[in-house]
Amino acid sequence: MQIPESTVEHQWLLQLVGEWEFDSEFNMGPDQPASKSSGRQSTKSLGALWTIGEMEGPGPGDEPMRSLITLGYDPSRNSFVGSFVASCMTYQWLYTGSLDATHRILTLNAEGPSFSGDGSMAKYQDIIELVDSNTYLFSSQFQDAEGNWFKFMHSKYTRK
Repeated sequence: MQIPESTVEHQWLLQLVGEWEFDSEFNMGPDQPASKSSGRQSTKSLGALWTIGEMEGPGPGDEPMRSLITLGYDPSRNSFVGSFVASCMTYQWLYTGSLDATHRILTLNAEGPSFSGDGSMAKYQDIIELVDSNTYLFSSQFQDAEGNWFKFMHSKYTRK
């Protein structure tokens, strides 16, 4: 078996490789106060085709939280693919996504448990925006029943 050659999309992901510190703000609803946190992420490459980011920071109730994000590109599907798991949840998030026309913003689509807590599923997006070689922004949003997107988390990552 021959290892596939990396594409422009794979090379885009390699820009995320490195040691990062982040500051985040969460807003889980209009009747809840915003909360802030900070932490660090170490992102490594798995060959030239995948990235694996391991994040550490405070979780719900200021309990320590760890998460793992994998990102790659599948040329046969013409889509970025990946997954996200965290120590504070039992759900595995599966991504499909694409770059915008400027090749600065990667939008990752996923489906997961709704914030309503009623067992229904909702559409989510995690968005990575490259600012420069030492900074990127990461945000998360969900789609409500009317089709509107609500941003509930945003972070700024700075290379250490």
